[in-house]
Amino acid sequence: QEPLVESGGGLVQPGGSLKLSCIVSGSVRRAGSVAWYRQAPGKERELVAGLTATNSVVYGDSVKGRFFISRDIAEAAMTVELQMNDLKSEDTAVYYCNAPYHIDRAPGNYWGQGTQVTVSS
Repeated sequence: QEPLVESGGGLVQPGGSLKLSCIVSGSVRRAGSVAWYRQAPGKERELVAGLTATNSVVYGDSVKGRFFISRDIAEAAMTVELQMNDLKSEDTAVYYCNAPYHIDRAPGNYWGQGTQVTVSS
């Protein structure tokens, strides 16, 4: 079983909303901290949102006020969601779940397979 599995990507019109989910299982879940990154064609990977084990949250400048990260912890797995509102064409990218997350540090060792988000009319 993969430790990080994303879902929820798709095609949405500008101004629309999408919710991405990442199911975190196995030993990675115990860290309790997860981040979402994204990478658009020809661009560097960037942090979208990070949530630490102590509930500190960091958002990328381009998504502040539009995207929101949340976490639900269950016995078997942890689910981390990224609610994306008022989507813009520049939000088009492959979104990746990553763990563990620490503020101001390099991404963690575990990555999901990625989910495509396309914002287009």
